[in-house]
Amino acid sequence: MQVHFIAIGGAAMHNLALALREKGDVVTGSDDAIFDPSRSRLEEAGILPLEMGWFPDKIHSKLDAVILGMHAREDNPELLKAQDLGLNIFSYPEYLYEQSKNKKRVVIGGSHGKTTITSMVLHVLHVQKIDCDYMVGAQLDGFKTMVKLSDAPVIVLEGDEYLSSPIDRRPKFHLYRPHIALLSGIAWDHINVFPTFENYLKQFELFIDQIQDGGYLTYCSEDESLNIISSSNPEIETEAYQLPEYEIENGKTSISHEHGETELEIFGAHNLLNMMGALNVCKQLGVTESDFFNAMKSFKGASRRLENIFEREGLLVYKDFAHSPSKVRATVKAVREQYIGHKVIAGLELHTFSSLNKSFLAEYKNTMSGVDIAYVYFDPEAIAHKKLEDLSEELVHESFDRKDLEVFTDSAEYCDAIRKEINAKTIVLLMSSGNFGGIVLEDFAMSL
Repeated sequence: MQVHFIAIGGAAMHNLALALREKGDVVTGSDDAIFDPSRSRLEEAGILPLEMGWFPDKIHSKLDAVILGMHAREDNPELLKAQDLGLNIFSYPEYLYEQSKNKKRVVIGGSHGKTTITSMVLHVLHVQKIDCDYMVGAQLDGFKTMVKLSDAPVIVLEGDEYLSSPIDRRPKFHLYRPHIALLSGIAWDHINVFPTFENYLKQFELFIDQIQDGGYLTYCSEDESLNIISSSNPEIETEAYQLPEYEIENGKTSISHEHGETELEIFGAHNLLNMMGALNVCKQLGVTESDFFNAMKSFKGASRRLENIFEREGLLVYKDFAHSPSKVRATVKAVREQYIGHKVIAGLELHTFSSLNKSFLAEYKNTMSGVDIAYVYFDPEAIAHKKLEDLSEELVHESFDRKDLEVFTDSAEYCDAIRKEINAKTIVLLMSSGNFGGIVLEDFAMSL
């Protein structure tokens, strides 16, 4: 197969390109900017574009497929050439479906926890030596790439509800048609695409309708919306999951189950819920409950999901991808509960389109409750880049409804504020889908 990627540098796109190269396909690609780790990984595989930009002469009639990334625009010159030639043009979720039509498809969806749950399932299958293909949104220990395509009979897919491509406005997870599905919860996000909660909720109803007849759906029983819509497809089996019994001792979380007790590397009620959802999925794939919990002992989490990036006596620093209100609330609660008796400093960057939108900010009310010190940072340049209305520090402060919350627009001042608060037994939690205005979080952590 000869496959060309338009916008090859994206996280999912470059991993799919690597997977196809590993499979033996001829892979080419273009992009107007590629950054690490994508750049170095593409270069190592020999498929990094020689120069940045869009080149219609890369598009020719011998291409079996053109895969279009969200970073490209509808008027991209390579896309226009591919359309003129009548080539097969796919979004990456559409292409993943094409590659998995004859496999058992497992899709992990929901507003939060998708990456973590998918990672848990893959970790357990890896430990149990059950072969599968996959696509997951974070790098995992023991896995070379975030995408694998082979002749394995099962594929595990993280099911994102965001749009598929510039010319395919369907949510990605509508394209996978799962046999086994999980929904972790529904919390309104992506307001630039789904302007109301009702419109957002409808996407999950449509996803449930796409589950194949005789298929299976497991969902979090603590989510009111899921309790209502989970029965919308009468042709599938449904099963709820709930929080297990657990205890925290000396900074370690253990859960109780019918096979005994298991001490875990992960923590937080939201992660324990994620784990119980992963258990139900793995049982559908032939893993026993006992084997599942034995495998979970060694699961350290997915990259950037409550990831411990620095530790010395009296100080622990975590980074987390949390950015939406539901994720921030769950992450802050998890750290506070895990480290009773410690000083907890929580810092959040508002970076996404939704979080920087005035009409959405009120959703963050009380999300930073319970920690000792709460900081919020946003970059005015990010607001300008997204062509949004300017935000004031006062409005951000009011939205979180915490009197002692401090708001920063200067990353150096933000870092200095954290440094001044470090003392014995301190936990620093850094939450963002960005980089706090260009900060390398690991370097910052080491400077504390």
